[in-house]
Amino acid sequence: MSGIIRSGAVLAGLALVSAAACGTTHENAPGASGTAPAAKTCHGPDGKYRIGMSQANLAEPYRERMDDDIRKAAAGVPQFSISYSDAAQDNAKQVEQVNTFLTQGIDLLIISPNEATPLTGVVKKAYDKGIPVLVLDRKVDGDAYTSFIGADNVDIGRQAGRFVAEKVLPQGGKIVELKGLAGSTPAKERADGFTEGIAGRGITILATADADWLRDKGQQQADALLKAHPDAQAIFSENDPMAEGARIAAQNAGRADLPIVGIDGLPVPEGGLKAVEAGRLSATFIYPTGGAEAVAAAKKLLIDCQPVAKTQTLSTRLVTRDNAAQVYAELNRS
Repeated sequence: MSGIIRSGAVLAGLALVSAAACGTTHENAPGASGTAPAAKTCHGPDGKYRIGMSQANLAEPYRERMDDDIRKAAAGVPQFSISYSDAAQDNAKQVEQVNTFLTQGIDLLIISPNEATPLTGVVKKAYDKGIPVLVLDRKVDGDAYTSFIGADNVDIGRQAGRFVAEKVLPQGGKIVELKGLAGSTPAKERADGFTEGIAGRGITILATADADWLRDKGQQQADALLKAHPDAQAIFSENDPMAEGARIAAQNAGRADLPIVGIDGLPVPEGGLKAVEAGRLSATFIYPTGGAEAVAAAKKLLIDCQPVAKTQTLSTRLVTRDNAAQVYAELNRS
């Protein structure tokens, strides 16, 4: 009997050593200091890994850039094979696409959820299976994921509010606001932050409208807002495409000089940085896609067998006409 006990103890010890060597734990339990553990599928640099990238909606230029940033970063990791899907702003479709990835046996999921609550269940399903889940830009409910990678949307909204209060309407005034997709976390967080940023500065938000992050809908909603509120002195848009749509609406209303502030700052010819440089937008705030950071986190989990931070907060930057060209050049050198 004592020999059996000793053998069992040796086997248990070997199992513990083996688990420690790869830094993995079952069920994706959180590690110390706010980190998530390495993937149980980690096989080091000699492994081959299938990654599923579930995108909310490729009709948004920001999300096209996110996928492009992932492709660019993944090109330097030959062990990775990445499949991409586009939910086209359809929650049910995105759930189905993630389930398909799980059926295909992916080793890691990257997802930018269309809306938080409808995607929470399938993200948790992947996570509970032991598949690392990297959530980009938009959050899900709860904490059943490996790592969230994105900027602080409340802070960005707050900075936008302060810019409007200090530079656009320093004496106070009236504005209208274009919001993103109602069920997505950045829409609420940017709105909350903006309200904080203008608090106590004599600025009134006359009305808001949801434009789902889309340029065409931004134009339609801004047109309606400006007709209903011709005394509006500025527009805050929660992203640059809606802001560009709002610029067209303002021009059509005979108000081509109306100040408009956006968020995203994509360093592409049709992006917010060039819109600011050209004077179509008064300002924008850089909102990194997190694509390169997601690939780096996947490499750390799957190849290096190391844990990653539960939250990775990306930095932002105010862009005005004074620095738009410089920032554009800097971001395209990286």
